[in-house]
Amino acid sequence: MNIVISPVRGMPRPVGSVYALLMFRFSFVFFISFFLTVAASNAAEAAGNLTGIARVVDGDTLVIDEQRIRMHGIDAPEMKQSCMTKYGDRYLCGESAKLALIRLIDGNPVRCEGNKRDRYKRLIAVCYARGIDLNGEMVALGWALAYTRYSKDYLDQEARAMSDHMGMWNGEFIAPWRWRRSRR
Repeated sequence: MNIVISPVRGMPRPVGSVYALLMFRFSFVFFISFFLTVAASNAAEAAGNLTGIARVVDGDTLVIDEQRIRMHGIDAPEMKQSCMTKYGDRYLCGESAKLALIRLIDGNPVRCEGNKRDRYKRLIAVCYARGIDLNGEMVALGWALAYTRYSKDYLDQEARAMSDHMGMWNGEFIAPWRWRRSRR
């Protein structure tokens, strides 16, 4: 092996085929590292982990980077659904649920984690803002119900909201899944 002293740094540098082999190995390692980084990023996106500024569609649906997200384990009233206050006044509880979610997010970035899609191709995910589980908090505030058809994750929050007369529990309402069924 020939060794040449590099005039720039004064360090020995291999020449010829040894140099080419070292450069090939370096390039190979670099490209493998780059490929694994891109693959890991794509795997996280494919798994449905999204982070960004969310647009609130309704009390249980968000959009991040043009991806629709259905919040796992909860069901909020539909936008046109009305409920009744304890005084007998009607109000659009779907709009109230949407506003509650907007207030919870408060313009902060939202991270949604999920790995399944529903029949409408929405990502089913648990979403967080400022470290708060938005799904659970919507149920705890009484603006969504635990969607026990799909999950039992938020039953404790629902029991607390009911006993404390939070949100919709401070009056009368029809469960969102029943309300939708009655509209068919």
